[in-house]
Amino acid sequence: MSRALYIKLDEAAVLARCTKENVGVSAIETIPAGGVRLVCMSADGAQIMRTKLKSQIMNGDVVRARHRPTKPLW
Repeated sequence: MSRALYIKLDEAAVLARCTKENVGVSAIETIPAGGVRLVCMSADGAQIMRTKLKSQIMNGDVVRARHRPTKPLW
């Protein structure tokens, strides 16, 4: 099971829910189309968040922001 989830909430709301459910966050990033990509510390934590945020999970393909340049810098 994947530890990554795509959620239709803002970053602060997702972090608050993770804190409330005592789920560790490995990484969180904003998605250009709205929402966030959440990576939990464990698969069990990800399953808890899937259950709690079932109605807010994005379905289908999600486009993430590019973090690295397309060409080398040198």
